[in-house]
Amino acid sequence: MPSSIYTHSFENGLVLLVEQMDWVESAAFSLLLPAGCAREPADRLGLSNFTCEMVQRGCGVRDSRRFLNDLENLGVDHSAAVSIAHTSFGGAMPAEQLDQALPIYADLVQRPHLPDDQLEDARSVCVQEIRALDDDLPQQVMFALRRCRYGDPWGRHSQGTLESLQAVRHADVQAYHQAYYRPNGAILSVAGNVDFERLRDRVHTLFAPWRARPEQAPPDSSGTDRMHHIDHPSHQMHLGVAYANVPYSDPRYYEARAAVGVLSDGMSSRLFTEVREKRGLCYAVYATCHTLRDRGSVFCYAGTTTDRAQETLDVMVAQLRTLRHGIRDDELARLQARLKSTLVMQQESSAARSGSMAADWYYLGRVQTLTEVRRLVDGLSSTSINAFLAEHPPSDFTMVTLGQNKLERPGEIP
Repeated sequence: MPSSIYTHSFENGLVLLVEQMDWVESAAFSLLLPAGCAREPADRLGLSNFTCEMVQRGCGVRDSRRFLNDLENLGVDHSAAVSIAHTSFGGAMPAEQLDQALPIYADLVQRPHLPDDQLEDARSVCVQEIRALDDDLPQQVMFALRRCRYGDPWGRHSQGTLESLQAVRHADVQAYHQAYYRPNGAILSVAGNVDFERLRDRVHTLFAPWRARPEQAPPDSSGTDRMHHIDHPSHQMHLGVAYANVPYSDPRYYEARAAVGVLSDGMSSRLFTEVREKRGLCYAVYATCHTLRDRGSVFCYAGTTTDRAQETLDVMVAQLRTLRHGIRDDELARLQARLKSTLVMQQESSAARSGSMAADWYYLGRVQTLTEVRRLVDGLSSTSINAFLAEHPPSDFTMVTLGQNKLERPGEIP
């Protein structure tokens, strides 16, 4: 099913990406703003998430209730999220409703009410999100692992802390919106049964008045803590291990992604087979690629019991180290089949496609077609992956443990 991808940069810096998918009846958009939590003041952690909550409490002619009602009446499956680099808003809907949905988000970024009388309600929502983490120990250990790996501000998570949220004032929300909800650095990605030229003109009408703001780059950082323990009164132990990887922008990223896929994609993967299935050491184990613009990491997790935690950590790290010796052809074949399945499903989902296009533009400065990605996947070989692993063997591990007992760091190998 052929598709057409178009890009257009407006004078105020907003980039529009469009993929025409004539075989679907839906349309979806992803709007990325340069308002991630890496840009928050150090004493106002969580401000980006707080602002994201506030801008959805009325904009343009809509109060908080009408904002939600209008989206629901259009059948928009909407979302909002804050990451380290962006605040993002997204929506998927019948294609004919896109024209009416976009003005709502044009108001949201340009004309939010930020109602002072709802500040405490918004604070309460953000506080509840933090308190929900008290029961999500796997999430806690992975947040801590990211902080240890990347340092501040690139290792932050969007919820912030209870103390910093209590310090947020209405003026802080206004200032954050003014500084970072801006078109320069913003990406609007649309995929579905749409016409590019008509959509481009519509976006110009809605977003052209949006004024560019000065760019303020976050400081650089790197992590220094290689072994960290979080004491917690639980019979379970949660283990996190990270090591350096190439970023998404690296030409050899797909070799790196394939190597991690052999570790963790599916029930035939090495971590699942060796740590969980053969030895019964844990109830969950996985590894995943994580990327910033200029660096990447592999993050690994295992959940186990206190008495089996040290052995679980030892075996997991041993499997990571074994990866330097290479992968087998049968492992690659299974992985390629899984990746192709993912591509097929993405080809049928306008929402998935709009998100991946926006990510491509942020990391690569261009959009990869699904045909191009399929060629990259088909072009993988055990020879190329093993050459990559010989040059980039998993090593210099960052480790975080959460539970009753501190664990010993597995010994390094020559």
